[in-house]
Amino acid sequence: MSPDLWMILAFAGLLIAGVPVAFSLALAGAVGIVSGLSPAMLATLGTNTYNSIAKYPLIAIPLFILTGLIFERAGVALRLVRFAQALIGPRHGGLALVAVLVCMIMGGMSGSGPADAAAVAMVMLPSMTKAGYPKPFSATLIAASASTAILIPPSVALILYSIVVPGVDLRALFAAGLFPGILAGLALLVPALLVSKRYGWEGGTPAEGAERLEVGETFKQALPALFAPVLILGGLRSGLFTPTEAAVVAVAYGALVGLFLTRELNLRDLWNLLGEAAVISGVVMLIIALAGIFAWAGTMLGTFRHLAEWVIGLSDNGTLLLILVMLAVLLAGMLLDAISIYLIMMPILIPVMQHFGWNPVWFGILLAMNIAIGQFTPPVAVNLMVTTEIARIRLEQTLGWALLFVLAMAGALTLVAIFPEIALWLPRVLGYNV
Repeated sequence: MSPDLWMILAFAGLLIAGVPVAFSLALAGAVGIVSGLSPAMLATLGTNTYNSIAKYPLIAIPLFILTGLIFERAGVALRLVRFAQALIGPRHGGLALVAVLVCMIMGGMSGSGPADAAAVAMVMLPSMTKAGYPKPFSATLIAASASTAILIPPSVALILYSIVVPGVDLRALFAAGLFPGILAGLALLVPALLVSKRYGWEGGTPAEGAERLEVGETFKQALPALFAPVLILGGLRSGLFTPTEAAVVAVAYGALVGLFLTRELNLRDLWNLLGEAAVISGVVMLIIALAGIFAWAGTMLGTFRHLAEWVIGLSDNGTLLLILVMLAVLLAGMLLDAISIYLIMMPILIPVMQHFGWNPVWFGILLAMNIAIGQFTPPVAVNLMVTTEIARIRLEQTLGWALLFVLAMAGALTLVAIFPEIALWLPRVLGYNV
């Protein structure tokens, strides 16, 4: 059996056995090194793990994770919900519209789907349940809407893509994700509103005893939160700071908002959040570091080149092959997290992308949309796990609603695939390299 096959089978077997992805990648890489190179080459393990994370843009990942945690604890989600409710008013599907909008705005601060889902679910689920929405529907809608966080800038997934794919401008990726992210949110909103009207959830009059919210007052309270995406994107566009520096600015701004404006954070809370962000970031960086062993072994053995040649040989039709790649990524998204998918699949997909001349920025957005769908598609569905835990329901209760929203977002993905300018128009206008 070839070393390529030994490495791939070792990785698959370890995953099936329940070994965490990070250690499966490292051990499979070690199997590939021993079987195809030389046991003496195991001495490169330390260098490979270090080189995998010794990249300046990766600094943005822990900082944006910290930003999401700070805004979540600073009461930002509640203020955004109150403003959206005041703006939309009581109507069929009103709270569903609020949930989608708030998830999209929160995604413009955290860049993380699970963090977005947790913050919005804590605020929205009680209100939606009281208004007559079934918990499985509400939990699935919030989980699906929170998945737009990996499209709407800043996105942790797109930061990693820019590192894995050489020569891709992160600013161009951020700009390219904006309209597809909005399109994905709108695609989720259409069935949510139709279903709400069909079943009569949340009538057109305020519930008895419901608080009347003033648009002006709630807007003032939500203004600091609404300004955060403007600050991040405006600073990037003006050239005032780089994407990595934008993460530092976001953390500083979030801390100021929580400490002095909403006053829902204190220094002890901030210290605890630093520890929490460090733990989450440590998990992410561990995956990236140990995946370096797998990547190095696969490159030295030619495994990725062989797999890419096999994929290219499946068909000469670029459109058909793009569909097959998207289905493969969607399946991977149902089982693995975004970081693992990029680290495992991109070494194989980069030669395929170059062979067919696919635009790397556009292709990155398509991958991100596929991974977003996977975040609320069982069996793994990280966003859905978060919202069902908060709603105290079983994951299997959401299957029907999950399928509905998968089809909706797949429609948005199809539009971006057919019309690449949906993603590429904005970065072109802003003068970024696409």
